[in-house]
Amino acid sequence: MLRLLQIEFIKLWNNRASKILIISYFVLLTSIALVAAIKFDIGPIKFHLAEQGIFNFPYIWHFNTFITAFFKLFLAIVIVSMMANEYSNKTIKQNLIDGLSKKEFILSKFLTVTSFSLISTIFVFVVSMILGLIYSDYNELSIIFSDLEFLLGFFVKLMGFFSFCLFLGILVKRSAFALGFLILWFAFEGFVRGMIRWKLFDGDTTDAVMGFFPLNAMWKLIDEPFSRLNAVQSVANQIGETFEMDYGVHWYEVLIVVAWTFIFIYSSYSLLKKRDL
Repeated sequence: MLRLLQIEFIKLWNNRASKILIISYFVLLTSIALVAAIKFDIGPIKFHLAEQGIFNFPYIWHFNTFITAFFKLFLAIVIVSMMANEYSNKTIKQNLIDGLSKKEFILSKFLTVTSFSLISTIFVFVVSMILGLIYSDYNELSIIFSDLEFLLGFFVKLMGFFSFCLFLGILVKRSAFALGFLILWFAFEGFVRGMIRWKLFDGDTTDAVMGFFPLNAMWKLIDEPFSRLNAVQSVANQIGETFEMDYGVHWYEVLIVVAWTFIFIYSSYSLLKKRDL
């Protein structure tokens, strides 16, 4: 397995565009720390974002995993480009001639996807831990290490999304078309949501049904964290509104995304096995 992973990382690192995108991605993950520097001092109005509790333990695990998940599009481009390059440079055919089986080829791609997801999760954990230790009002160990399920949700979310991108890269063979298909699928799920809500069910039932669609399932793993902020809760109470949301990462949501990950990887292997390369 290490040999397969080494082959993939050598390919990626020797590709200039992939190298720039990977570095940019991890720089952006680190840039979440810049949020702490946001201050507004306009006369009597003084606002420091870090003082609003976004870096408090355990809330920071929820906030950072939700925000940094948006940066996954950088690695999505790397993954679909990785497959496009395999076809355009004919390295996939050369790898098979050199003795790599189609099963090992897909395994090497899946290991790359898993590695990206795991490294991203560790990276977010380290950055969040540092920011929390600096800015959090709560530093008890029991509080620091609670709500770590958001990191599990983050890892599963990335792994599912990257597996989808890998499948699209194999299906379409061209990075631009694969990314276009990803956008179309996003629009398709939005259209289906609208039609179901309009014709069939209420909002809660629609959300439950859409939770079985791949992109919606990944999105639902980590709910928005902003309504948990004390400042937002206070404003809501003043106008007579309340937020009654379950923000947790649930086992059945994780299971749905893991199932989609398996479907995408198995489908990728099935496509590759049937094709004459």
